Amino acid sequence: MREHPILKKLRLLTIDHPWSKMMVSCDQAQLMANLVKLIKAKKVIEIGVFTGYNTLNMALVLPDNGRVIACDINEEYAKIGKPLWKEAGVEHKIDLRIKPAIQTLDELLAGGEAETFDFAFIDADKENCNEYYEKCLRLIKKGGIIAIDNVLWGGKVLKPRKDDLATQSIHHLNEKLLRDARVSISMIPMGDGVTLAFKL
Repeated sequence: MREHPILKKLRLLTIDHPWSKMMVSCDQAQLMANLVKLIKAKKVIEIGVFTGYNTLNMALVLPDNGRVIACDINEEYAKIGKPLWKEAGVEHKIDLRIKPAIQTLDELLAGGEAETFDFAFIDADKENCNEYYEKCLRLIKKGGIIAIDNVLWGGKVLKPRKDDLATQSIHHLNEKLLRDARVSISMIPMGDGVTLAFKL
């Protein structure tokens, strides 16, 4: 792993959190940063911030005029990472929006920002993953990438229980992505599984 020292600092802080398992895996974060660099992204959406490890990870590789629209509903978690965003000198690139992500995505669309984003990372409540995907698809440019985390969901997607809405939602999105002619896809068994959808 090539981990920026302040990213490492935030990871070590997050490990002590009771919900530390919500943090994106380090190898996955490194891949996201490489993809952001590869496509020369300037505008990124992140749905699900937690302590802001991946927010910081992407902000570090964006150009100085780049920005991450970081969506979450829990400011308490984000407060853990905020001082480190500042310490890393990337605070000005991060636009943290504390409200339901669907609301933020709708505001971006209403504000005329459709097809202006380069990259989106979806890692929030699974029940809304299809809505997040659809709205991000409208916001991302052709050639842009949507990364969807937890697509393997600990293997539960292979046999989702009828009463498990989160697993059912991921399973349905996986099935939809398989047949979605609007994107090319790669599912990578890294972390808890991540699907990269490249907008055609």
